[in-house]
Amino acid sequence: MKNNLSKILGERLLKVSDVFKATGISKTTLTDIYYQRAKNIQLDTLMKICDYLQVPLSDLIEYEPQKNKA
Repeated sequence: MKNNLSKILGERLLKVSDVFKATGISKTTLTDIYYQRAKNIQLDTLMKICDYLQVPLSDLIEYEPQKNKA
């Protein structure tokens, strides 16, 4: 899966610290999501981000099927 947090924040001229202050999600978690390092993001975390940004989950997260290693 791929997330679009960095793209959305960039378009809106927002910083990770803005999301942290508004949602209470830790800066470490937000930074990991921002840089595509997060592996298991909790659904409630994603929903808080979506609520703050006023976007549907499908705008924040994209599913990319894995390519077969045949």
